[in-house]
Order: sequence, then structure tokens, then C-alpha cells
Amino acid sequence: MAALRKWLFTGLLVIVPGVITAWVLNWIVGTLDQTLAILPEAWQPDRLLGFHLPGFGVLLTLAILLIAGALTSNFAGRKLVAWGDGLVSRIPVVRSIYSSVKQVSDTLFSENGNAFRTAVLVQWPREGVWTLAFITGQPGGEVAAYLRDEYVSVYVPTTPNPTGGYFVILRKSDCIELEMSVDAALKYIVSMGVVAPPEPAALHNSR
Repeated sequence: MAALRKWLFTGLLVIVPGVITAWVLNWIVGTLDQTLAILPEAWQPDRLLGFHLPGFGVLLTLAILLIAGALTSNFAGRKLVAWGDGLVSRIPVVRSIYSSVKQVSDTLFSENGNAFRTAVLVQWPREGVWTLAFITGQPGGEVAAYLRDEYVSVYVPTTPNPTGGYFVILRKSDCIELEMSVDAALKYIVSMGVVAPPEPAALHNSR
């Protein structure tokens, strides 16, 4: 029984990561393949090849992103985007959704943005209990007017699903900035502490 139990857990350690990775990749490819619906029926890869070959949606999505980025990176493209933003801002309900999503995307994907660039160690949900979090910016507007000290906006993800979490505002002095990358911190969170990040070079050399 001890040998069977060992073989079972060894099999799980080998099979589960591969199965989950294949499932995630299949979901991503399947979702992106839906973009092929924008092509005329005569241009559909399935019709041209005579059989379904997954992955063309990924190539089409990448091509659309590259073309959109190239067209909007010049002066005329920026003017066109600004005109479109102004048009959408005049539509009730849509403008509130669009502006919120645009602000978040600009913060996350902008090369000059600082969101999710720094992993920190904070005490949460109470003093003496520590967890990993990410700095998303600094408080602004009316919120900043009520805060006297230097504060930062922090996102505290949950585990094993980091897409859910809490937004909190903490004193910067209460946050310990870490040298680990955001990817390493996310792996640490998703694995529930099983996959520990590597030690910083300075700490390793001091030992």
C-alpha cells in the first residue's frame, strides 16, 4: 500500500501540471480562434484547408494588434484615437465603462506605468500576518487629500487565484519592497508558498 500511494502521488506530480497547462493553452487558442469570425467565409482557414487546424486565431490576433499599434503610433493615428475617445465619451453608460477600462489598461500596459512593477511584503489581514502584494500606484484626488503621510495603493491577491483580491491603501513605510520579479511573486502566490522564489544575490552572498 505504501508503494502504491507513492506511485499515485508521483503520477499526479507528473500528469497534473501537463494536463492543466494543456487545458489552459487549449482554452486560450480556442478563445482567440473565435476572432476568425470577422473574416469573410471564403477566407476562413477551415474552408481553405478543408479541415480545422487550431491556432490561426492566435496569428490573426497578433496581426491585428501589430497593425493597430503601428497605425496608432504616429501623429495621425494618435489624432484618430483621440477623436474616437471623444466620440465614445458622448455616449451615456458606454463612456463610463470605456473610460474605466481605458484607465486600467493604460496603467497596466503603458511602458511608463508602475502598476504591478514592484512586489512588496505587507501585514495583511492583521498585524503580525504577512503576505505578498503589488504596488499599483499612489492615492489621488479626494482620497489623497485626507492622507497626511506618504501612502501607496496596493493590490493584495488571493491564492491560488490571484485575479481576485483586495485593494488597500497603506503607508509606504509599512511596505517592504522585494527584489523578486512580479512573475516570481505570482508563482509563489499561485503555488500557495510551495514554489519559493530564489534568494537575492546580495542575501545569498552574505551567507
